[in-house]
Parts: sequence; C-alpha cells; structure tokens
Amino acid sequence: QSQLVESGGGLVQPGGSLRLSCLYSGFTLDDYSIGWFRQAPGKEREGVTCINNSGGVTNYIDSVKDRFTISRDVAKNTVYLQMNSLKSEDTAIYYCAALRAYYCSGHPWGYNYWGQGTQVTVSS
Repeated sequence: QSQLVESGGGLVQPGGSLRLSCLYSGFTLDDYSIGWFRQAPGKEREGVTCINNSGGVTNYIDSVKDRFTISRDVAKNTVYLQMNSLKSEDTAIYYCAALRAYYCSGHPWGYNYWGQGTQVTVSS
C-alpha cells in the first residue's frame, strides 16, 4: 500500500524557517516524481515545487523559489521542503504528492497519492 506522511509544520514567526518532511512508502522514486503543494483558506491548491525521478527540480511559484528548497534522501524514503524567510502569505496546509511519471507537474490532478497535509502558520 502506497502512502505519504507529512510532518514538520507548525507556527513560526515571519522571517523564520521550517523544514517539512514527506515520508513515502510502497513505491520507489525510480518511477515517481514528488511534488509539494499548498492550499490557503479559500484558495485553490497550488503547486509549490517538484522533484522528478532523476532529481531534477521544478519550481512553480516565483515568490518562493529563492526561499524554498526541495530535496530528497532516498535512503530515508523522505523528501524535504526547506522553507526560509517565511512570510504570512506562506500560511497554508502543505501537502506532498506522488506522480507516477518521469516528469513533474504543478497541477494537482494526475497525482497518484497524497499525504494528509501539515499546517504551516506564519504569524507574529
């Protein structure tokens, strides 16, 4: 059974940092790309960044590309999202998702598996 579990969210002050983790099981990254998405209250889910099966990275939001970094540790079955210089507008539920493809996508449809999400709140 394939599964993804996010962790690492929480409350942080503006300018602070968080590292989100996405622990995956039931599949390997040889055949999957992993994307991070976020959904703020009243807004649609949007793609943040993605790492494909060969380690290539695609960023989808200009406002975070210099502050957020996606990485993976295959030995630990984990994909990370390092978020620095956080702003109030980064407040959202963050999800990781697995796409059975060799490419990335910033659209949520088509992804095969989703985690339950982790809340990130940026506030003073």
